[in-house]
Amino acid sequence: MSLLALAVASLALSQSASATIDAREAERLEACVAKIEIDPEEAYEDGLTWTYQGNRPGARQCTALALIALGREDEGAARLEQLANSVDGGTIDQRAEYLVQSGNAWLQAGAPEAAIVTFTNALKLKPDTPDLLVDRASAHLMLGQWSDAKKDLDLALALAPGMSIARQFRAEAHLNLDQLDAAMADVEAAMISDPENIDTLVLRGRVREAIRLSEVRVLSPDIID
Repeated sequence: MSLLALAVASLALSQSASATIDAREAERLEACVAKIEIDPEEAYEDGLTWTYQGNRPGARQCTALALIALGREDEGAARLEQLANSVDGGTIDQRAEYLVQSGNAWLQAGAPEAAIVTFTNALKLKPDTPDLLVDRASAHLMLGQWSDAKKDLDLALALAPGMSIARQFRAEAHLNLDQLDAAMADVEAAMISDPENIDTLVLRGRVREAIRLSEVRVLSPDIID
């Protein structure tokens, strides 16, 4: 899920939490998020002005998201983590959303280790959440931590068997663990729900090639002198 999509989800949560963020602040956050798509520099300036006017959580979130859109992903990620841990960070759901946004920003910044820490903290707030497990698995995959990724994806699919992206990611883990039959099974399951996904089609080709090479090795063992 994109960071701006996550921001919209976070906004929906904030609108229902009137004890934490009032309707006026929610409207201002919505306007700021919309501006990020058009002019992130101006959105950042608006966020700073809003922060100086009262340092509200919405202002800090807007500023952090604008920084991410401006290519300063690590700074934006760190600010979202601070917001999640702040006294006025809001409800558990809101804090979890800030951490999700932060984790995805860390991934964009090429810092999967930091993303794993952040997603793990989000899972402490919202355990057994399939999307969060898939997010953390993606960070493990970036680091080549195939077994750790598979554990997260196994749980995600136990909770939500129809998640195509989880099947795709687990196929990648299976492939790198040389579990080729399991990799193909996951690829085929992913294609049932999303047959036109280019990444899955490319992955299917890689799995097929790995199976072909494994069969060649079996049929043509090395000759030992």
